[in-house]
Amino acid sequence: MPWNNESGGGSGGGGWQGGGGGNRGPWGQGPSGGGGQGGGAGGPGPNIEDLIKQGQDKLKRFSPGNGGFGRMGVIVVLLIILVIWLASGFYRVDTSQQGVVLRFGEWVDTTDPGLNYHLPAPIETVLLPEVTRVQQLDVGFQRLGTDRRRDLKDESLMLTGDENIVDIDFTVIWRIGDAGQYLFNIDSPEQTLKAVAESVMREVIGRRPIQDVLTAQKVVIEQTVQQDIQQTLDEYGAGMLISEVKLQTVDPPAEVIAAFRDVQAAKADRARKVNEAQGFANSIIPEARGQSAKVLEVAQAYKEQKIAEAEGEASRYSAIVNEWRTSKEVTSRRLYLETMEEVMRGMNKIIIEDGEGGQGVVPYLPLNELRNKNQEAN
Repeated sequence: MPWNNESGGGSGGGGWQGGGGGNRGPWGQGPSGGGGQGGGAGGPGPNIEDLIKQGQDKLKRFSPGNGGFGRMGVIVVLLIILVIWLASGFYRVDTSQQGVVLRFGEWVDTTDPGLNYHLPAPIETVLLPEVTRVQQLDVGFQRLGTDRRRDLKDESLMLTGDENIVDIDFTVIWRIGDAGQYLFNIDSPEQTLKAVAESVMREVIGRRPIQDVLTAQKVVIEQTVQQDIQQTLDEYGAGMLISEVKLQTVDPPAEVIAAFRDVQAAKADRARKVNEAQGFANSIIPEARGQSAKVLEVAQAYKEQKIAEAEGEASRYSAIVNEWRTSKEVTSRRLYLETMEEVMRGMNKIIIEDGEGGQGVVPYLPLNELRNKNQEAN
């Protein structure tokens, strides 16, 4: 609404006129210098319509033809807005992240680290979850602090292949492998992982006797459980990678653990005694085998010796037979003399000469005794 200052300026005045007189505006400012309706010192001030018109005139100067926004101007403005909108689709994925692209809320793609592009919002949006952070899931117990824990017997008690009960606590170490699958394929991924891990562990333990579970097969069990969990999660499309499975504690139930340890101690004593006996056997058996080999060698040598002697005697006998066939009397006498010499060697002999001209006992010189005395003297 325009405002006016009444003419006749004196001390009076009314309406929007200030109390000090003069030509002033509604807020007491001085008279406007130009442009109103009657622009003199006593004329009316500028109105709202004039100000709007002046703004429109200034805006027209920047539009084609000075007649308002033309078609070309509208197109340029729209192109600028379109370029800015399209450029907003670029995004960067860190090395510790994966990009999950959603189109109207539906997962359509998973992108790797680096600079990527998606259709700008609201058509597509991107989630950037961390995928390198290693996490762990405890089964059979719950961590309450650094050194405190609470056992969950409904999870940890399992039946072995030989129908014994064993108390097993273990930890599954995992991380996100495919962020899209992890976020959208399954509901409650960690609860799913816990159910799968417990089920696989029960299956693996149920195929083995308790002795293998408690002692020698722990590493094999860990590797088998890890592979089976990963295979099951891949079938679900869970997008999770299992790095390791660690057995924390493997014990019989607390009610029978004392008796079980006594049994284990007895088995250890038995194994020790068996090892001692085996060690003693290992020391005795080689000695016995050595003596046996020695006896066999002596027997073999004696055998060869006797065979050689028999062959020599046979050869000698054959030679004597041939000589006897040639000269029987000489050979017979020689055999007699050699036999008597052999039989009477080393005996004390007395020679008695028989016959008519015999002298009875014939004196002889004891050459052997003299020879022995000479050797002792020397």
